[in-house]
Amino acid sequence: MLLLAFDTSTPAITVALHDGSGVLASSTVVDARRHGELLAPGIEAVLAEVGRSPADLTSIVVGVGPGPFTGLRVGVVTARTLGAVLGIEVYGICSLDAVAWASGLDAAFAVVTDARRREVYWATYSDFRVRDGVAAVGRPQAVAGVLGDRPVIGPGAGVYPFVDARTTVLSAAALAELAAYRLTTGGELLSPSPLYLRRPDATPPGERKRVLA
Repeated sequence: MLLLAFDTSTPAITVALHDGSGVLASSTVVDARRHGELLAPGIEAVLAEVGRSPADLTSIVVGVGPGPFTGLRVGVVTARTLGAVLGIEVYGICSLDAVAWASGLDAAFAVVTDARRREVYWATYSDFRVRDGVAAVGRPQAVAGVLGDRPVIGPGAGVYPFVDARTTVLSAAALAELAAYRLTTGGELLSPSPLYLRRPDATPPGERKRVLA
């Protein structure tokens, strides 16, 4: 196995390689405005670090969000294109699950990422392996009311005043480890389709309003 994992659903452009036993190489750069510029160099860097080429890859996993439209689609489109060119399987995993996996927490907690527009993407977990329900988007105050004193981790945790917040950066190393675990245990793997949860910020203009009767 040589699994390539990457995620662009948060300000982090993060890439990793996993051989079925462990992470071989990883790269993470935080830059909310340069997903399209930095993802391909990140992929090239991790492959070069271990002396491998794209032809050596056996599968690809991409974080499918939820996340803002522009950054998220960079990762999903790249994964689909690479998979089609190389003729290998492409899988999706909820990006919040990768944050949860990296935490290693065995008690109940929540993962939160910044959704902009003064909102957050969030989900609750029984432990680092098990998400309680579906990912959602909402106002921080409303989400905080649901979570109560449950610990909150993730890239969006420190942006808003949750009771017990721990800011973390989403890592493709964790995404790769989670993907390898689910591939060997039959866990949930999604199609490489983005989880937007809401419409994009930019929308086509509507029909012009008539001024005269």
